[in-house]
Amino acid sequence: MRPVTAVLSAVAIVLSLCAPASAAAAKTGPKSVVYVEVNDQSMTNVGKYTLAQGGAPVFDIAVIFAANINYDGSKAYLYFNPQVQSVLSNVATQVRPLQQKGIKVLLSVLGNHQGAGFANFPSQAAASAFAKQLSDAVATYGLDGIDFDDEYADYGTNGTGQPNASSFVYLVSALRTNLPSKLITFYSIGPSASRLSYNGVSVANTFDYAWNPWYGTWQVPAGPSARSKLSPAAVSYTDTSASTAASLATRTVNEGYGAYLTYNLTGTDSHTYISAFTRALYGSDAVYSG
Repeated sequence: MRPVTAVLSAVAIVLSLCAPASAAAAKTGPKSVVYVEVNDQSMTNVGKYTLAQGGAPVFDIAVIFAANINYDGSKAYLYFNPQVQSVLSNVATQVRPLQQKGIKVLLSVLGNHQGAGFANFPSQAAASAFAKQLSDAVATYGLDGIDFDDEYADYGTNGTGQPNASSFVYLVSALRTNLPSKLITFYSIGPSASRLSYNGVSVANTFDYAWNPWYGTWQVPAGPSARSKLSPAAVSYTDTSASTAASLATRTVNEGYGAYLTYNLTGTDSHTYISAFTRALYGSDAVYSG
């Protein structure tokens, strides 16, 4: 395994850092968010769904799942497995077409059983160094932001520290400084979810959005105070029934929440399932163009 920073400068030479987005069709209602497991699914599937009424993309935010926070024996570093690296090396075909439809594309970062996590940086400098790796990746690949998922870190492994009070606050604060106009979102789980403030500084409202991580349920996540930035609903295409997806979408609208989280979009035509929640969110069925 090699640190991502070793390949960033070379990739930057051959990749466009940004692409002009075409004007997206108008759509009102909560933001629809979709995670794609790129180990076995394509990001391009996200762009295949539009609303029957008006033609707007169903999804507003697509999340590449997932890069990792790894540990080299002395410090944390950002790591891309071969499938994630393939997506990023091919942003022209995997990411830019989505952005041109007005869909924001984020990189999710996840623990990797090595002891390094967002909640156990030993110093502010260490947290800031990792934040720099994240912001460099966003710049290099022309992405729209970072999503944090504090799972599978296995804190304490390899002699690493246990979660501390300051780490996540330092990390998120540094990343926001580096990415003042990009999205920073939070899959609200793990030790970081209960460590959003330190020494009088809170990063809860630094996040643009936060999501409930428990599929098929309704749970208000830790994060921003405004309902417009929260998704208490969470559904999985492979594990949550369409009736539950519809019910959670209806509740999202009725209670004034601003996001609706979905997970594990596959290459199968799922427009019937998706229509179950788009009717509640947007008053329209979904259309699939494979």
